Amino acid sequence: MDQASSSSNVRDEKRSSTDPVTVDENEEREAIEIPLFQVPECYVYLIPPRKSAASYRADEWDVNKWAWEGALKVVSKGEECIIKLVDKTTGELYAQAFLRDGELHPVEAVIDSSRYFVLRVEENIGGRARHAFIGLGFRERTEAYDFQAALHDHMKYLNKKKTAEEMEQHFQNTSSVDYSLKEGETIVLQLKNRSEKDTKTKLVEKSLSNLSLDDKGKSIETIPPIIPPPPPPGPLSPAATTPKSPSSLSLQRSSEQQDLDTKREEVEKKEDQEAKEIGAEDAPDDDFGDFQAAG
Repeated sequence: MDQASSSSNVRDEKRSSTDPVTVDENEEREAIEIPLFQVPECYVYLIPPRKSAASYRADEWDVNKWAWEGALKVVSKGEECIIKLVDKTTGELYAQAFLRDGELHPVEAVIDSSRYFVLRVEENIGGRARHAFIGLGFRERTEAYDFQAALHDHMKYLNKKKTAEEMEQHFQNTSSVDYSLKEGETIVLQLKNRSEKDTKTKLVEKSLSNLSLDDKGKSIETIPPIIPPPPPPGPLSPAATTPKSPSSLSLQRSSEQQDLDTKREEVEKKEDQEAKEIGAEDAPDDDFGDFQAAG
């Protein structure tokens, strides 16, 4: 009996060791803190409660008298963004605030400065969550800007993750179309007919291949030669270079001869007239001679 009980206890221990890990344990193991922002110096102020719905003002605090001084860290753990105020030297946690999707933003900027904020811190006391509002200040404006940018980037990450999950859920819920062929279904392909030109070309090639060598030679001989078209008329065309007929030559010569004869007659007449004028001037005076002879 002792051996049976011991063996059953061993089996129970093995079964418990091989049990699958729950989802909550997986989430806790997978939730790793990722640092988003860190500054080595910040200041915490004890602020009076807000009396109206108006925004906070830093000039109502005594900014030169802070209640605590230390480092600030912004880390991402799963879907939570945690703002931690820790001691500079020891790293002891002073206070922390949580930025969660669907809840109020834990950081509120004052209206009269860009370096001061109101932080809503939380603490679990006796199993109950308690919260309080404290003032938070940075020495440099760039540090305050980087602090706000880290929180904004985390909210963008949550919004994108939520959108992706909604799209995935919508895709899973919608029925997808099944394009697979069922049993007995067939696909009909409609191919275009070949053109008439290709058909005629193949018929001619087939008829030529069926002819013998003699028939091919005869068919080649019977093909009439291709005569080129006459060239257009131009300066070098045959019409421009054809010789003139004898009748046209004779007519052209007779007209030229007439012109030469006319010119020759005019020259002869001019020469005769000049000769007559010269002879009249050189001829002796007959009357004057007669008188001399008589004397």
